[in-house]
Amino acid sequence: MAGGGVGDAYGEDRATEEQLITPWAFSVASGYTLLRDPRHNKGLAFSEAERDAHYLRGLLPPALASQELQEKKLMHNLRQYDQPLHRYIAMMDLQERNERLFYKLLIDNVEELLPVVYTPTVGEACQKYGSIYRRPQGLYISLKDKGKILEVLKNWPERSIQVIVVTDGERILGLGDLGCQGMGIPVGKLSLYTALGGVRPSACLPITIDVGTNNDTLLNDEFYIGLRQKRATGEEYHELLEEFMTAVKQNYGEKVLTQFEDFANHNAFDLLEKYRESHLVFNDDIQGTASVVLAGLLATLKVIGGTLADHTYLFLGAGEAGTGIAELIALEMSKQTGSPIEECRQKIWLMDSKGLIVASRIDLLQAFKKPWAHEHEPVATLLEAVQSLKPTVLIGTSGKGGTFTQDVVEAMGALNEKPVIFALSNPTSHSECTAEQAYTWTQGRAVFASGSPFPTVELDGKTLVPGQSNNAYIFPGFGLGVVISGAIRVRDDMLLAASEALAEQVTEEHFAKGLIFPPFTNIRAISARIAAKVAAKAYELGLASRLPRPDDLVKYAESCMYTPAYRSYR
Repeated sequence: MAGGGVGDAYGEDRATEEQLITPWAFSVASGYTLLRDPRHNKGLAFSEAERDAHYLRGLLPPALASQELQEKKLMHNLRQYDQPLHRYIAMMDLQERNERLFYKLLIDNVEELLPVVYTPTVGEACQKYGSIYRRPQGLYISLKDKGKILEVLKNWPERSIQVIVVTDGERILGLGDLGCQGMGIPVGKLSLYTALGGVRPSACLPITIDVGTNNDTLLNDEFYIGLRQKRATGEEYHELLEEFMTAVKQNYGEKVLTQFEDFANHNAFDLLEKYRESHLVFNDDIQGTASVVLAGLLATLKVIGGTLADHTYLFLGAGEAGTGIAELIALEMSKQTGSPIEECRQKIWLMDSKGLIVASRIDLLQAFKKPWAHEHEPVATLLEAVQSLKPTVLIGTSGKGGTFTQDVVEAMGALNEKPVIFALSNPTSHSECTAEQAYTWTQGRAVFASGSPFPTVELDGKTLVPGQSNNAYIFPGFGLGVVISGAIRVRDDMLLAASEALAEQVTEEHFAKGLIFPPFTNIRAISARIAAKVAAKAYELGLASRLPRPDDLVKYAESCMYTPAYRSYR
């Protein structure tokens, strides 16, 4: 069974590409509104017949342009900008003017435009969001709306929402508290759900929950777009979130995927723990990051040999990303070896700002760090930890740039033939070390991946291609898998399935270039395979509600994917 998803009102899925669709829901005297509607506007691509049928004569210049020609022109224009932020603004303007063309550009030029619509440029966009703000691109829910959140949700024009990405702006990338200006993140994330995962744009809803900000620069900025007050915490905060989660379920049903994005550590773990049993929730910073890093490690094993359990892991940074990755590695290790998870955790060590997390510190640790407090004398510095624990894998999730110093990386190189070094903090300026440093200090032996993209490195006549451990490999396909199976809960086994599916996409020729992640150019095919694996796991666990189960899940996933090709209007 492959016939696109359910209730495709706007003709967005691949299965409807050939069908004629009606771009109106009311009677019309002029086509002027059609040109102002980003979902149906095609600019100069309206055919002669369409211009007649839809009262567009004279509202457009006489030339006809294909979507390909429009794409060529816009890519040429984008490349004229020196500043990435100007490219970002141009892309956002395009999204508000012509939705299909925006996605066509993004899908066809994914490697070039991904850093523009997402990390690292989106970070700068959020910092300046008040100044570059033009039109609202999602829903803003603030403390003022307490008691009325359901009504606010009903103000959004779309009824059938499948994916919500929500932030409270407290920890945007490595940039800290950006309050209401964090909206750039859900908007960017959801454009990737569509471009890379094929979730239709009309089914995506970006939301920012504004409970104030502790960023004094923003509070004193005359252009700041959010509430001018310090952050609400404790009961006031949790009551607002509880009302929001209840309203989401009431308005959109059990099967809407709510992705928590860029919440501060203390809230991120609490919210995931609180709602994972009652709602369909996913935290990309904890679970998405973990899933993509695990995929990178599973692929790396084919280069360095051994199983997950044969290696020793050391993390710098024990926040959402660090503990999330560590837990998923331990889960997969436990699944492979059959050993209890407590035993598997012993292979994994974490460091925070106070040094190595060890048993003697257990009383003072936050709950999410406690499982990682192993027996060992206290260790203050990363270099001492590397020398003492002799890790084969070093992972940075600290949010602090330059913390993998030359002596640390050289120590890793002295201990291991092929040291694995993942510097995952975003944006680029916060990366623990650069690709060039990792390769140079290990004479090109390191297996390296980073969170934000680095250019290729020439070393001793060899071209080394750094891997990018980008969550965009996982969450779009993961979201699609959840949507097409009608899953009602997210389970860790579904994340493991996504990791395994991604690792399987890395081929021998990728390894030859030093790649441990497949190139992004093929991301939609990869997402379809991840979606199929995730959906299969949901069916296996009895969590899927879309019945009967399609025979060929990859084909079904592909048929449900949004395509940005223009539709013909009757």
